[in-house]
Amino acid sequence: MTLVPSYGKDYKSIKEVKEAFNANKDFLIASCGFGAGQYVNRKQLVGIERSVMIRYAKLTKEVEVEVKS
Repeated sequence: MTLVPSYGKDYKSIKEVKEAFNANKDFLIASCGFGAGQYVNRKQLVGIERSVMIRYAKLTKEVEVEVKS
């Protein structure tokens, strides 16, 4: 599953991405398939996904983030 920052936000570093994700900030599902175009946060993905790919730096970079409870 690929996520992008929601509401026009952008993160400049991996640290910022992980902090936002672990703080349950909303992200938009950018991949095709189940849930495409919906907003989700880490809490909603626990038990559904093991990890997610998150795009950052004006969507030019991508990092894999583990989904932990």
